[in-house]
Amino acid sequence: MASIQTPPPVAIKQAADAVFYRTLVQEHGSPLLVLNANVINNQYRALTAALPGVALYFAIKANPYPGVIQTLADIGCNFDIATSGEIKLLQAAKVESTRCIHTHPIKRDQDIRDALRFGCTTFVVDNLQEIEKFIPYRARVGLLLRVSFPNPASPVDLSKKFGCTPNQVDELVQRSQQHGLHIKGLSFHAGSQCLSPHNHLLAIESCAQLMADHNQRYERPMSILDIGGGFPVNYDVNAPAIDEFCRPLRKALAQLPPHFSVLAEPGRYLVAEAGTAICSIIGQAPRSNGQWYYLDNGVYDLFSGRIYDHAAYPITVFSGCSERQSATLAGPTCDSIDVIAEDIALPPLAIGDIVVGTMMGAYTNASATDFNLFPRAKVICTNIPA
Repeated sequence: MASIQTPPPVAIKQAADAVFYRTLVQEHGSPLLVLNANVINNQYRALTAALPGVALYFAIKANPYPGVIQTLADIGCNFDIATSGEIKLLQAAKVESTRCIHTHPIKRDQDIRDALRFGCTTFVVDNLQEIEKFIPYRARVGLLLRVSFPNPASPVDLSKKFGCTPNQVDELVQRSQQHGLHIKGLSFHAGSQCLSPHNHLLAIESCAQLMADHNQRYERPMSILDIGGGFPVNYDVNAPAIDEFCRPLRKALAQLPPHFSVLAEPGRYLVAEAGTAICSIIGQAPRSNGQWYYLDNGVYDLFSGRIYDHAAYPITVFSGCSERQSATLAGPTCDSIDVIAEDIALPPLAIGDIVVGTMMGAYTNASATDFNLFPRAKVICTNIPA
């Protein structure tokens, strides 16, 4: 059986503390993902305060639930789109295309046409073949060139898959100009869930120099810097407060020419903390390695980030018993990889007991599947007082 390397933090609360969650289950059923709109609002305002003057574009891939989109749209957030499906989501929410950029570095011609039909005209590219796809649309688009800044310290190193090297920037700009295309600026992703802002800072400073060099040499200037996302949140580690993390970034951004526009693409930071998964125990069995509890949700649904996102979501169970035993929390499917947590100390639990996962608003329902045809967890977005 595949083993999940990082055990999640586990909290054990009194049984009476489960009343709130049981009430939600009685109303909506189990499993359930509750997205707190007030938390999303607070996270947006915290990041806005930490990066003043930076326009925030929510990375829809982190959580495409319509209630999340509407919550962010209502408070003025912009949107980072990558697919035609995400465009349809924004159209349903009546989000204006002027609030969107298309950041997927690799696109089909249909993707480009769908975005242009929507009214989005800013696209990200990172290689010559991708630039050439825009030749038929050169009078309608502006491009951002994505630059790679690898970050081995990050659990999710997005420069591994996308981005040209800094040394390739000038050649790609020249080839773009030969095709009548305008590179309006640079973009990067410094890596997700990294606890140090060092790579973000390096990328900002490097891109600023590349843009300054370009503007001295070419008539059509660069004036947009997209600093990506990756701002860390607390799963199983103490991530720095967002103001602390962004402090060196603010200093670096303050050195940019005043006519530069700076964008960011936060996803996880805006929604992770807002999500609470409520599951129920549907079975249990003693095994050779301890007690197993089978939940009505697992890694093929809300806990998919245990596999895909390297996330150790904090777990809470409810019991007044002081006894502890080695236990495993498993999902409901027939696959042996469907394990949420192994060798964790839990009190004795019973079928029907509630198990809660927190920090589960990002890359959970977004990457859920229909494996075994178990019904996916119901998702609701509501206002819960902080």
